[in-house]
Amino acid sequence: MANDTAYTIAPLSTETWSAFDDLVLRHNGIFGGCWCTWFHGGHPSCEGRGETAEGNRAIKKRLVEEGVAHAALVMVGDEAIAWAEFGTPEELPSLHHFKHYEATQMEVPDYRITCVFVDKRHRRQGVTELAINGALDLIAQAGGGRVESYPHDMTEQTKKMSSSFLYNGTRRLFERLGFTYDRPKGLKNCVMVKVVDPA
Repeated sequence: MANDTAYTIAPLSTETWSAFDDLVLRHNGIFGGCWCTWFHGGHPSCEGRGETAEGNRAIKKRLVEEGVAHAALVMVGDEAIAWAEFGTPEELPSLHHFKHYEATQMEVPDYRITCVFVDKRHRRQGVTELAINGALDLIAQAGGGRVESYPHDMTEQTKKMSSSFLYNGTRRLFERLGFTYDRPKGLKNCVMVKVVDPA
């Protein structure tokens, strides 16, 4: 497990952009040059998303400057080693399996946690949990509310999945962090929910 005293949490902002930028550059733009823009799809500032990695980078920077891209960055000194992206449904309108999600939706969340990424040098050390807890703390500071996340549901699967493909962790991880299972989403994902009190 991660030693909490060795890490700090910082919000993604114009002040921490360069640390986030360096982390993504070290990993070739993340998931084929996404730059953690996929879930922003449909937002007015996302025109051109998905065309090029450099274009995605510019879009993400613009969203950060506009204050509509949020994440908890796990820091070691001045270096970002992980993040957990979060935001309102308006800020993060795109979801995988959206038709299935929408057809089974009973309540609209206040926030979504949509993507978690850890530097390959720091995986399997508990850093993912630090990032998600960091996002929950920032959500609490913003007023709290109903938080959804959409991890991979490995409970029914016997085949293991590489950690590099687990863009939002696993159901078991979120259960450890106090989320409850709400419903399936697509074939291998699910909706997990936690109510966060305001800080």
